[in-house]
Amino acid sequence: MPDPLVPGTAAADLVATLAARRQTVATAESLTAGLIAATIAGVPGASVVLRGGLIVYATDLKSTLGGVDPERLAADGPVSESTAAALAEGAATRCGATWGVGITGVAGPDPQDGHPPGTLYLGIAGPGGTVVTRPPVRGDRWDIRAGAARAAVSGLLTRVRGAAGM
Repeated sequence: MPDPLVPGTAAADLVATLAARRQTVATAESLTAGLIAATIAGVPGASVVLRGGLIVYATDLKSTLGGVDPERLAADGPVSESTAAALAEGAATRCGATWGVGITGVAGPDPQDGHPPGTLYLGIAGPGGTVVTRPPVRGDRWDIRAGAARAAVSGLLTRVRGAAGM
């Protein structure tokens, strides 16, 4: 399995596509703890498109740094569709980016709040609104985190390319 910290085709394509469109991205990462931003930053020229990232590993930081409404966070929990959406929107807003990526889930090895390892919510906010998906990830803790980072980069690339037709 490729190391997500080594930029692959999707990350390079993402940076080139964002640069060509003069768009930017920011992340708010829980279980990936910066892997998404690091993957993008590994591509030469990433400084033109990567605004920054927030590591919101602790639940309280999802609200204070990531912009998740505390009442919604309490009601839905840190591992939820609404949290991923709010993190994506918070990343874009707080970092002044065209696109925001928010990710939350369970890397394991133990379940969290009733969610098994491999549970993942990926939010992408940008032109056209916010979309949350649940990419399938499996394996040990590293495999889940690496798979989540890859899913985020490829998911964002798909959204950016699709936004051109909007």
